Amino acid sequence: MGSGMDPSRKRAIRLTVALTAALLLASALVYTSFAAGRDEVTASQLLKRARPGQSYVLAGTVLAGSVRHAGDSLLFRVRDPKLKVSVPVSYSGVVPDPFREGRGVLVTVQEQGDTFIGEQNSLTTKCPSKYQAASASY
Repeated sequence: MGSGMDPSRKRAIRLTVALTAALLLASALVYTSFAAGRDEVTASQLLKRARPGQSYVLAGTVLAGSVRHAGDSLLFRVRDPKLKVSVPVSYSGVVPDPFREGRGVLVTVQEQGDTFIGEQNSLTTKCPSKYQAASASY
């Protein structure tokens, strides 16, 4: 019986490999479609482009002096990194630890009247750029 592996075991291994590949592919597709469908926009781009009912990933820095709490909502303004433009965001959900004024953030928002409502739990902080990190002395 020197045939090495029995066919049923070979089949099971092949199936496992195929399933693993399919899973990887599926998650890669989900990731790219999620990322591609939503470009990051700055405050000034958001003001130009925003359409009610559309969600946008707003990227910018938290404007100093703009952070307030109102009930369960966190209110803050996200500033355009290049221009002196900021938009108000009302957000509820998990607030990441590094969140603070002047910090780079990403938040998924939808226009509602003159405020942008942040999608629940969509707030993330961006790592400070290497220049900022280099100059920060601990």
